[in-house]
Amino acid sequence: MSKQYFGTDGIRGEVGKGSITPEFVLKLGWAVGKVLSSQGNHKVLIGKDTRISGYMLESALESGLSAAGVNIGLLGPMPTPAIAYLTRTFRADAGIVISASHNPFQDNGIKFFSKHGTKLDDELELAIEAEINKPMTIVESGLLGKAKRIEDAAGRYIEFCKSRYPSDMSLKGLKIIVDCANGATYHIAPNVLRELGANVIEIGCTPDGVNINENCGATDLAALQEKVIAEQADIGFALDGDGDRLMMVDHKGNVVDGDQLVFIIARDALRRGEMHGGVVGTVMSNLGMEIGVKRLGIPFARSKVGDRYVLEVLKQNGWFIGGESSGHILNLHSTTTGDGIISGLQVLRAMQNSEMSLYELSLGMEKFPQKLINVRYQAGQEPLENELVKQAVADVETKLGDTGRVLMRKSGTEPLIRVMVEGQNLDDVERFAQEIADTVKQALN
Repeated sequence: MSKQYFGTDGIRGEVGKGSITPEFVLKLGWAVGKVLSSQGNHKVLIGKDTRISGYMLESALESGLSAAGVNIGLLGPMPTPAIAYLTRTFRADAGIVISASHNPFQDNGIKFFSKHGTKLDDELELAIEAEINKPMTIVESGLLGKAKRIEDAAGRYIEFCKSRYPSDMSLKGLKIIVDCANGATYHIAPNVLRELGANVIEIGCTPDGVNINENCGATDLAALQEKVIAEQADIGFALDGDGDRLMMVDHKGNVVDGDQLVFIIARDALRRGEMHGGVVGTVMSNLGMEIGVKRLGIPFARSKVGDRYVLEVLKQNGWFIGGESSGHILNLHSTTTGDGIISGLQVLRAMQNSEMSLYELSLGMEKFPQKLINVRYQAGQEPLENELVKQAVADVETKLGDTGRVLMRKSGTEPLIRVMVEGQNLDDVERFAQEIADTVKQALN
């Protein structure tokens, strides 16, 4: 059964349109509350990123949940992985995140965690959607849910992050630039790194409600690269608006992406004798990552795009390390979901264990040239089914042979066709990707 509202990472869209309106979010909160209360569950935590629309959507969710008889703990601006952690530690029945992650401030979204700190399964999302389409009712007044603000949420999560770093190790002597994308980690990440001993310089840590992800963070690394070079820093951290992604910059100003970071974390675990099982990437993961981990004797598997699908394959295989090139990294020995801060600490641990810089560690994995082009489409259009598009893809695959690959897919969060070509020669890869993207555009006209 297909879902009407939920995408690969909750419900997301432009504020004031579609599902991201106060009316819909009120009904969504009520529907979630009805499903939870039918299972005997009556406690939910709500956190958000720094978008101005978060206040409006938080109030709507709170009203809907209360109408269904569910109590609410309000966390305020907190990273997505923090909400997953706090949902577990407060023994809440679910956690709700108001965020559109790496999207611009005009967008927002709602995503959910189970009481175990993991993404909701499909069956529960379908049950929520079924309730949304029913008339809204309100429990009797004495059973209405109550709301309470949790004042020490940030401090609790900072201590959790620090606990994931070995107690006999320190970041003293390291100069780190941290870019929080003017998002939910602005009051968390710098404090974690400072309290572990690092000399921290902040950028992207002055949110104003509309500057989240604007020319900063994990989706725009230019400012971080410039700052790392100017300050002669050892390393740069770039988080996205809700803190579940991590990209890094080495001391030379080179970008180190999610594929490389997963490789570095896995290799360090192997060196410590703690690498049990294999590594999971996605269909978008660089071929060099697959080759690199296999050379280490580590099994490798690919999932669909989305950290929830990486998690599914990890659990199916009994493995614990995986991630996406975009910077979603999972280490189930440390936490239950992608966490940019904790992933960064694992990379710092690898640097200290090996006595190597991030630049030196990243040389262990050879990246294949890869080109990604996004083509926007309208509702109702199916360009991937067009015969001209299929032929263009087949022609490129023939030219690449066994030395590359083509991936065509729809984004799970935006109306985009993602055209990805990977191969040994950059010029060929870029030309082939553009040829296919142009054919997709023709098919849309």
